[in-house]
Amino acid sequence: MTFLQEKLGSILIDRQRVDRLVEALDNEQFKARERASRQLAGLGGLIDEVLLAARQQTKSAEVRRRLDALLRERDDGSYRSPLLRRRVRSARILEQIGGDQAKALLKRLAAQMPATPDVLTAAESLRWLMLAKGYGHPLNPTRAALAGVATMKVGRLDWPQWGGWSGRNNTPLGKNIPTSWDVGEFDEDTGDWKKGSGRNIKWVAHLGSTAYGTPVVAGGRVFVGTNNGAANVKRFPETVDLGCLVCFRESDGAFLWQHSNRKLAIGRVSDWPYQGVCSTPCVSGDRLWYVNNRCEVVCLDVEGFRDGENDGPFKTEESEAKDEADVVWKLDMIRTLGVFPHNMSYCSVTCAGDILFVNTSNGVDNSHVRMPNVKAPSFIALDRNTGKLLWPDNSPGEFIVHGQWSSPTVAVLGGVPQVMFAGGDGWLYSFHARQYSGGRPQLLWKFDCNPKSTKWTLGANGTRNNIIATPVIYKGLVYLAIGQDPEHGGGAGHLWCIDPTKRGDVSPTLAVDAKGKPLPRRRLQAVDPARGERAVANPNSAAVWHYAGVDLNGNGKLDRFKELMHRSVSNVAIKNGLLIAVDFSGLVHCLDARTGKRHWIHDMLAESWSSPLIVEERIYVADADGDVAIFGLSADPKVAMVFGKPLQTVNVESSVYTTPIVANNVLYVATNDRLFAIQQKPTTAAKK
Repeated sequence: MTFLQEKLGSILIDRQRVDRLVEALDNEQFKARERASRQLAGLGGLIDEVLLAARQQTKSAEVRRRLDALLRERDDGSYRSPLLRRRVRSARILEQIGGDQAKALLKRLAAQMPATPDVLTAAESLRWLMLAKGYGHPLNPTRAALAGVATMKVGRLDWPQWGGWSGRNNTPLGKNIPTSWDVGEFDEDTGDWKKGSGRNIKWVAHLGSTAYGTPVVAGGRVFVGTNNGAANVKRFPETVDLGCLVCFRESDGAFLWQHSNRKLAIGRVSDWPYQGVCSTPCVSGDRLWYVNNRCEVVCLDVEGFRDGENDGPFKTEESEAKDEADVVWKLDMIRTLGVFPHNMSYCSVTCAGDILFVNTSNGVDNSHVRMPNVKAPSFIALDRNTGKLLWPDNSPGEFIVHGQWSSPTVAVLGGVPQVMFAGGDGWLYSFHARQYSGGRPQLLWKFDCNPKSTKWTLGANGTRNNIIATPVIYKGLVYLAIGQDPEHGGGAGHLWCIDPTKRGDVSPTLAVDAKGKPLPRRRLQAVDPARGERAVANPNSAAVWHYAGVDLNGNGKLDRFKELMHRSVSNVAIKNGLLIAVDFSGLVHCLDARTGKRHWIHDMLAESWSSPLIVEERIYVADADGDVAIFGLSADPKVAMVFGKPLQTVNVESSVYTTPIVANNVLYVATNDRLFAIQQKPTTAAKK
């Protein structure tokens, strides 16, 4: 009798015990789940190793077939078929072995390579246990998001930062999210929404005249960045240009308070007129952190002054009225760190425990060429409780080509907590998220996201890009699209899947001269073919796959609009093994997350700044024409679309430069001037 059979023998006989276990789990006893989750933490990667090693080493075609089927099926996490339900039940039985013994079992299974039926059975059982119970966070992005949200002292289904959690994959849990709605009617004089008009609209809040900040929801409040077009605070009429972070009540959209930021005196080179606050805040418990238009990192009390208290060491607010923000601390990155933001300050901050990570927005001056301060940091870590600088990093330094408007991502990858920073030089950097010494972070790896022969030229003609989007984590890999300032228009872009377990320079290629000697780094073009310089394969490359487009006509070129992956300012979203990328030119790409193979593409016929939302097996994408397109989450274009068009397209009557989100089963869409809370209203039959 095998080790597994010995352990399971007595349990299999006790059917009543098994049935009680299944019933308890189905009744969602969350405390028991949390205890079991802690016991089994970290098993996901080990099980993957067992499965993949078995796939590589077995000589049995039947075992390979079963393993391939398992690897495909595990991506959807649905376990709805009878076969998967049986697997889940057997996995629940296996759970009774206990956390430590399960680890020992896996070690023993790993030692049994090449694959045997026992290896396959045990690995299958444990994998489906983890998917069914929420332990398989590396494989189920929604459960990964919920686990991340659970660390932030907010509601279970809140969405408290950009992408919801530090892995940035916008795949929240939601039920009955509308696929159609009507925004209703608005008063011609005031612009106010006529309450009760429209369909599936819970409430509408008036923003400014421009909004780039994606809303977040936490603790019964909704926070969003905009400008002063709504004049929410009486001391600032709408003629006063401000950057505003606005707080609304989640239940009815009532205005609660606003943090008002005056424009920088230097003008449009660093604080473009009427663009407001572009960053998305991060909320945990009673504190909120964000980067304002003045290049300041600000910590606020989520209550504002409505609680009648002035919290924190910062006590010099201009007003303590109930509709004003209560500043706890702030760090002026221009005055303190010598940062020079180009056009706008932007970063949607995130945390690892009490460490706050911030992209400083350091860039070029109004010449678009000269760097005022190459020594100023591009990336910093702060104590989120005090604002104290823990470490600065200026890795891009003199190689920044324009500005820096990406945001950091944090995840445990390969067993190491990593924080990723997308630099203004087009490189992605990863640092240890916890360890640092002497005021310096520990660099783990760096990856050049541009082919070496590409060249930076200001505007649409350049081929080298910087990075606007934020890295996204899925199943232990890093996904990132690159692009440029939208003012530069369209152009060729690239999308990468990166293995974060390698170290050092993990770029796909290395730059060498005509004699094969390494070239020093350059700002505008790494390799000039006219000089005989070339790119050679990097044996230490971390590139899993690269997507620049698909040659549809077979001419060996990517020279047609729909063949290209264009520049992108958007994060990807990934679920069920399907990656959804939106480029600035309005193409929605559906790819296989494992291989980068394109499944389908759709042209929205409008620019898109929005990142996709995936919820309830549907994809939501917004564009600058104010259309929200809804697709089915499927590799089959006939399922994802109807006759080549989205399943549904709803117009919200104003441009959308933000990303749709879902929190507490409500869909939020922020347009240029309004925030819509969209919720499915009960049907007449349901009310009965």
